[in-house]
Amino acid sequence: MTPHPRMPYVVTVDTGLRDLRAADHLLRTFAAELALAEGGFGCTHLVRGERPRVVVSLAPESRAELDEVRAWLVAEGYEVTGGTPDAVGRAVLYRGAGLLRGTMTVEEVLSVSAIDRVTVLGSAGQPRLDSPLVTCGHVRPQWQGGELVLAAMPAVGGTLVPFEVPEPTPCCADH
Repeated sequence: MTPHPRMPYVVTVDTGLRDLRAADHLLRTFAAELALAEGGFGCTHLVRGERPRVVVSLAPESRAELDEVRAWLVAEGYEVTGGTPDAVGRAVLYRGAGLLRGTMTVEEVLSVSAIDRVTVLGSAGQPRLDSPLVTCGHVRPQWQGGELVLAAMPAVGGTLVPFEVPEPTPCCADH
């Protein structure tokens, strides 16, 4: 398991899930059942190899909360390991995630959430802080080099949208 600089207290749960939507739902269920503090993180991690799957990690703010999380998960029958499976998890639960609704400026996104940086696909520089970002209520930044980074892409009318959309079209859907 990989240590993470911004998440010193982490447990990972592998339930054999195969898709991100189910993993997102599981994380939200865990957060509700555990009444996790707003400052923690809940991430998904893709595991490749002979048995591809999605595992989830929970990173509460304190050691005491971590012990409570671990005890609850074990009591519920989950197999829990310490740390994260990698350093590039996709954040579902993070400070301010619930506030990222509608159209916001990049500056607003950075100020109300744990997101450290916004990048734009195909662009070498950072977006302007006053650039409008249409969230679609689905903002999933990823850890990159210890920073929580939201990948965005240009959209109609000079706006940006998160790269990950809430309802992706399955590959080869039109075949």
